[in-house]
This record gives sequence, C-alpha cells and structure tokens, in this order.
Amino acid sequence: MTALREAPPAAWDGKAGSLEWDCWETVEHLSDDLFAYAAQLGLRKPPLDGEVPFVWESRRPGGPANAIHADRKAGHVGLLQVLEASGALLVAMVRTTPPQTRAHHVFGISDPEGFAAMGVVETLVHTNDLAQGLGLAWSPPADLCARALARLFPDVPESTDPWLTLLWATGRAEQPGRPRLTTWRWDGTPRS
Repeated sequence: MTALREAPPAAWDGKAGSLEWDCWETVEHLSDDLFAYAAQLGLRKPPLDGEVPFVWESRRPGGPANAIHADRKAGHVGLLQVLEASGALLVAMVRTTPPQTRAHHVFGISDPEGFAAMGVVETLVHTNDLAQGLGLAWSPPADLCARALARLFPDVPESTDPWLTLLWATGRAEQPGRPRLTTWRWDGTPRS
C-alpha cells in the first residue's frame, strides 16, 4: 500500500490496468472483497449457502457492485484508509476464527486459511492493476505469490516465476506456451 500513497490525486480517476474500472473503484472493490471475506467468517455460525446479506450496489453502470464505498471528500488518503481498515478486519478474523470454521464463497465453501489466501490474491493482483493505472513501479514478494498459488491454484506450474504465474492464473498475463486465460477460478476449499 505504500506504493499507492505515492500516486497523485488526479491519477485515481484513470483506468486501473486492463480493468474497466477506474483506480478509485478498484480500491473500493478490493476493500469490499477484504471486508466481505471477514464478514463471512464473523458470524457465530457462518453461512454455508450464501453471503452475509449486505446491500451490494454499483455507483455507476458497469462499476463494481460493493457494500463498501469510500467518501470521495476524504480523497485518496481516505480511500486508502478504507482499504487498510478492510484488510485489518480480514486479518483479525482469520487470526481469531477457529481453523475448522467453514463459510460460503461463490467458488465453494472455504476456511479461514482459504479466505486469507483469497485476500492475498485479491490484494496482489489489484495492486498490480492499480500500479499500472497509476503509473507506479511495483512487484510483490515471490514467496507470498508462491504460497498463494499453492493454496488456491494447486494445479499451476511450479517451475515458473510465482508472480508471473499468479498473473497468468488470474487471467492477467500470458505464459510461455500458455495463452492468457479468459476465465479462471481458484480453489479455496479446505485442504484438511
């Protein structure tokens, strides 16, 4: 997130990488993902058949449908506070939720470790989208990418660069001998 703080205020209205959303909407979407993953784990008995019923709405046609929106009057500093708070909520829920807990995700029932990995992948790939849109240099730690791949994409090649493989696995890049994916899905189901 440190890299994102360097972006000038006017840059937040530009498109985020190859996404159809602008950078502001992309941060709201990422914040919303992290918040939603935390919320799924937050109930005494998490739902296994659907999401916690927050109101999800888009602020414009084609924009992301979120429950979390940042106050534009707070500027990009406030937007990044919303992101940091949403990430902290997920971290707290993952740390305090018993590992045997199961909760709904659209790709299948998951556990706290799976929701943590989903949060990592969302953060890495959307930070990359944002860095492209904001004109910032950024790349994540290879070991973090490798751990996220191992947890959510166990069938991807292990002999390739973890960051490039994660971008490929999420439909954002090609790999030698492998075309860019047009559809993709992770596997967050519990491993034990």
